[in-house]
Order: sequence, then structure tokens, then C-alpha cells
Amino acid sequence: MNPSKVIRENVTRLTDLPNIGKTVAGDLKSIGIISPEQLMGQDPYDLYVRFCKAFGEKQDPCMLDVLMSITDFMDGGEPKAWWKYTPERKQRYGSKIAID
Repeated sequence: MNPSKVIRENVTRLTDLPNIGKTVAGDLKSIGIISPEQLMGQDPYDLYVRFCKAFGEKQDPCMLDVLMSITDFMDGGEPKAWWKYTPERKQRYGSKIAID
């Protein structure tokens, strides 16, 4: 969902989360995340590694930005566009993202 349209009190489905549409909601389900509450306290990098393993290849680093956005939101942060997390991802993880 577009972050500007997210209303925290109405978040009950994965597609109610900022930056999550049907496709990524399906991808989250493939790694065992079926409700927004399951994202609380999750490490976005660990989720990213699970994505990479589930799909058998390194995923676009922008997916890590998306995961950072939804875990931050579920931990009380404001709904923000995924690309607002790109500088933080680059600072935290650099250009090398390992999936070993």
C-alpha cells in the first residue's frame, strides 16, 4: 500500500502495510509471514536472507529496503516509502550483502 494511505489502526493484512502489494505479500507468505504482527521485532536483514534462500538467489537490495520499512513500521515507526531506507541500508550493510 502507498505509505501515505496507511492507517495504523486499520492494518490487519500484509497488503495494508506500507510498500506491500499482492506480489510481495505472497512472497512474505512463502517465508512464513502471514500477518503483520509477525513482523514485530524481526530483523529485516534476517528476513532478506530468508527471501534469498526461498527463491534460490540473491534478491535485489531494494527488497531489504522494503523489509526495513515494514519492520520499522510494525515496531512503531511512521509509514515511509521504501526508498527512504536506502541510505540507512547502505550505511548499515554497505554494498556487500551476504546470504551465506
